[in-house]
Amino acid sequence: MKKLTLLILLTLIINGLSGGLAARNPSWQEVAPGVWKSVIGIPDKLDLFNSADIKPYIDGLKKMKSGKFPLPEDQISAEVTEGKTFLRFPLVKNEEIFGFGLNFKTVQQRGKILQLHVDHYGGSDNGRTHAPVPFYVSDQGYGVFINSSRYLTVYAGTAVRKESKEAPLPLDRNTDKNWNSQPYSDAVEILVPTTGVEIYVFEGPTTLDAVRRYNLYSGGGCLPPRWGLGFTQRVPALFTAAEVEQEARSFREKGFPLDFIGLEPGWQSKSYPCTIEWDKTRFPDPAGFVRTMKESKIRLNLWTNPYLSTESPAFERILKYTGSHTVWGGVVPDLTIPQAQNIFLNQLDSNQVNIGISGYKIDECDGYDNWLWPDVAQFPSGNSAEQIRQTYGLLLQKMTTDLFRRKNSRTYGLIRASNGGGSSFPYVIYNDYYSHQDFITALINSGFAGVLWTPEVRSSNTGEEWLRRIQTVCFSPMAMINAWSSGTKPWSFPEVEKEVKEYTLLRMQLIPYLYTEFARYHFEGTPPFRGMNLENGFDAGAKTELRNDNLNENPYAEAILNEIKDQYMTGEYLLVAPMFTGQTSRNIVLPKGRWYDFYTGKYAGDGEVINVTPGLGKIPVFVKDGGIIPMMPARLQAPAKGEKFDLEIRYYGSKPGSYKLYDDDGETFDYEKGSFSWREISVLSNKKGNPSVTLSKAEKGKPDNIGNVTWKFMTAE
Repeated sequence: MKKLTLLILLTLIINGLSGGLAARNPSWQEVAPGVWKSVIGIPDKLDLFNSADIKPYIDGLKKMKSGKFPLPEDQISAEVTEGKTFLRFPLVKNEEIFGFGLNFKTVQQRGKILQLHVDHYGGSDNGRTHAPVPFYVSDQGYGVFINSSRYLTVYAGTAVRKESKEAPLPLDRNTDKNWNSQPYSDAVEILVPTTGVEIYVFEGPTTLDAVRRYNLYSGGGCLPPRWGLGFTQRVPALFTAAEVEQEARSFREKGFPLDFIGLEPGWQSKSYPCTIEWDKTRFPDPAGFVRTMKESKIRLNLWTNPYLSTESPAFERILKYTGSHTVWGGVVPDLTIPQAQNIFLNQLDSNQVNIGISGYKIDECDGYDNWLWPDVAQFPSGNSAEQIRQTYGLLLQKMTTDLFRRKNSRTYGLIRASNGGGSSFPYVIYNDYYSHQDFITALINSGFAGVLWTPEVRSSNTGEEWLRRIQTVCFSPMAMINAWSSGTKPWSFPEVEKEVKEYTLLRMQLIPYLYTEFARYHFEGTPPFRGMNLENGFDAGAKTELRNDNLNENPYAEAILNEIKDQYMTGEYLLVAPMFTGQTSRNIVLPKGRWYDFYTGKYAGDGEVINVTPGLGKIPVFVKDGGIIPMMPARLQAPAKGEKFDLEIRYYGSKPGSYKLYDDDGETFDYEKGSFSWREISVLSNKKGNPSVTLSKAEKGKPDNIGNVTWKFMTAE
């Protein structure tokens, strides 16, 4: 009898793997407030959430109101056939969806076909990107996440089933001007090339709420150290210790802020592949060098990639835990194996982190295909090359974050690859692409994907371009010049040196505000940098138009939607609208509510499109009515642990305002044990119309780094 039961069970499993499971409506379990999960078929053991080793931030989720499942359950279907899983989620007419990873060209994703595949971004939004996060959100107020480490194919409202409830009517192209090559589709369909998968649905009720729930379920957003929000310079690849020290002195002498310096490949004895040990000709005394830099309040970040040279001290120990193929002649550690992780981390710890290195820039863990391991590669864990590719960036972030956590010292670094579940990791994505406009679109899309992105500055053809790029990077997760190849400095274009200094110092002034917004990312899940589509009261005024009005020239012309992909929110109150080279004026779409110029306090508009001509010296920034912006005096370094700093609290508009200012020691993980404080800032108007202001006292036994406080009322009607 037992043999017969086992035979029946095996038959059912085989049928499921080869095509025996019909499409069905998934069953759902609420696994956290407003978060539902369903398991389809037999999922892979290695998935994104397991790789990131996420621990949902339940306390944050409990503070959000939750209601009912946000989609019609009978319209969601899943099917496992021929070793593949097919998923279908409904869409309604005029619904817009956002997400599917770090895209650079487009914000709205309905009508796209994507293969979500970790890769270097190649200039097209086709799903191959540094963070192809399989998460999307809808303007109807929900989110969907596919927890798979496979290359997923997404049909985001492009395919039409014959049994569709809202199938488009066939049109005659010969006579009907409304004919379109891409008919209306009422579903997102996803192909997962394996025998099952976990799927998650996140409730809103708003689109931002769905994003917040995803980030909180992924552990809450990262909270970088205060120094990580200062200014950073990455020096040329072959700089010596003496040249790095001189670089720091030149910043100080010229009055430019600098918190950490990035060392590029030349700090290693060999790179491509890497030894991950110091080059003693350029850095004869690494410990002394690091100590000297710290004494001048400068931290160090080290470049590396994970492909180990035969001359690395870790090579022999890690060799049996590496894949079948090499990258630039270096072995590829199978980081899904704990022993491989430990050997790799010991190499980082032994002569780098232990002597005071503050972080890493982890390169080339994304692509291209012609230099990374192929999909036919084999790894000793038994995990496929595809799965290793999709999770490698997550694994590297998780390992190194834990290394610094064991030291009770926060880090903030750079990474080339990430994926779903990585929201809590203190890493910012970068790449070798260099379109200023597309960098802003990526910054917007990062807010839908639970990742951070920097529009880094490297070089420019003119002083105008240099200043415009600097202005943007000062309103991003990492204010960085990456001079590894160009050798550029903030003052490299003398004609705009004064304006560049103003913005680098403004970045420093904004640290109390930015630090609080990152705290909200951690505790509430709200992305510190996000697109306008997540802002309450925003209306893009989208309308359909043709790519080509002459259908005789292009009979397959497709309808597209206007997008707002060149302005974004920085935190709760600031709307940033970058200027690009050659622009003297631009249009800005203001959400409903009164908005004010950040610099002057002058009223700008209310729910309308305005045109601005700011001049070369300004990047347009606006503050919503009742906005409170806590700022500190301009300084060359972020406040150190235990160092008090003064505040200037700016208030804009006439609406009563409130803001919770976050404070902790700025460097350790003690905030995870409750060592932090929120201080209430409020502005009210009395009967005479004069503002009444308060800042709550610090709680007893909680961090209190605030010195003298002054108030500045910016409204100028």
